[in-house]
Amino acid sequence: MRSAIVAVLGIFALNGVVFGSWAPRVPALAAQIGAEEGALGLSLLGASIGMIASALLSGSLCARYGAKVMVLISAIAGCVVLPVLGLATSPLQLGLVLVVLGVTVGALDVAMNIAAVTAIRQSGRAIMPVFHAFFSIGGLIGALGAAGAAALALNPLRHLSIVAVIGTAMAIWFARRIPVEDLKPQAAHTGPKKSLVQRPVLWLLGFIALCSSVAEGASVDWSAFFGVHERGIGEASAALIYAGFSICMAIARLLGERIETRWGSQRMLIGGSTIGALGLFIAVLVPAPAFTYIGFALAGMGLAYGFPVALELAGAVGRRADGGGGERELGFVTTIAYSGFLLGPPMIGGIASVTSLPVALGVAAVIAWAMAPLTLLANRARRREQQTRQQAVETATT
Repeated sequence: MRSAIVAVLGIFALNGVVFGSWAPRVPALAAQIGAEEGALGLSLLGASIGMIASALLSGSLCARYGAKVMVLISAIAGCVVLPVLGLATSPLQLGLVLVVLGVTVGALDVAMNIAAVTAIRQSGRAIMPVFHAFFSIGGLIGALGAAGAAALALNPLRHLSIVAVIGTAMAIWFARRIPVEDLKPQAAHTGPKKSLVQRPVLWLLGFIALCSSVAEGASVDWSAFFGVHERGIGEASAALIYAGFSICMAIARLLGERIETRWGSQRMLIGGSTIGALGLFIAVLVPAPAFTYIGFALAGMGLAYGFPVALELAGAVGRRADGGGGERELGFVTTIAYSGFLLGPPMIGGIASVTSLPVALGVAAVIAWAMAPLTLLANRARRREQQTRQQAVETATT
């Protein structure tokens, strides 16, 4: 079981490396295609569009072919597509390549989370936040590699080709050890079968993940800008705001198993959303620059659990009597969550342009806190669904 957990951790890290490798090279890619901010922004939307398009379908494919197969295919496909970014010569070409890359990353994201749910079930350990911590660590490794490549004046094609070769080798090595569930042929839910869109618990879990992604995206995209333009912090020092946010998020996720085991997923989500909202409020309401660092560090700690725990619970509510299932449910929740990464940045930017950036980040704080009541509603919907299923079982056996 230990090798299976290590394999899933490795795949999470690989996904982070892929993302962390190309995102910091955006300035070089912009110069390569001669794009200004507006055209570049439209090109970058391609990644989010591809991720949303693939998430729901990926859940069904994992249910049919298994997460192990989908992890291998999507990871290798992502590594193959990655260097193609270095061949783009126009904003349209860059956007189309990012759509394809987004499809592979979205498919891998769903497949690796399904593999993580399998590892959790087989090991009996609440380690979903730990898996997501390794995604953050992978992103940091990818970003450091990108910084090194830029310092050595490697163009994106050469740099991303090196990442692709290493990533492909990692994908093949780790995918072979991904855990596989031993499903019974007749596995199915007992009782009346509902479509995914008819299950309130899935919508609520999706909105929890959505709120988490919007608040996290606002912190990632605007923290340094906020430090420079609202608190008078220098650009180099402002970059440390995001660094502190990311490090605190990674540490909180690494400690997630211990916290979830002691407090449970519901208290974990409610406490995390409260701390995340408090951190953002501190950053925007206290004018001292030191509290900007403190506020975003708290936000990183609090927002660490929303997305991974929502996905863990989505897998749990889709579990069948044979111990399998949850693939389609996890894909459904992920699709809703991804819309937050697509809509969040322009929404925060739009609010900031009409009012101010502190007000916009205050809205992000409210969205972060909204995970608390959504968690209570999701727990109630989950219990109601379990009662309905149990009644159906009792009716069928009498």
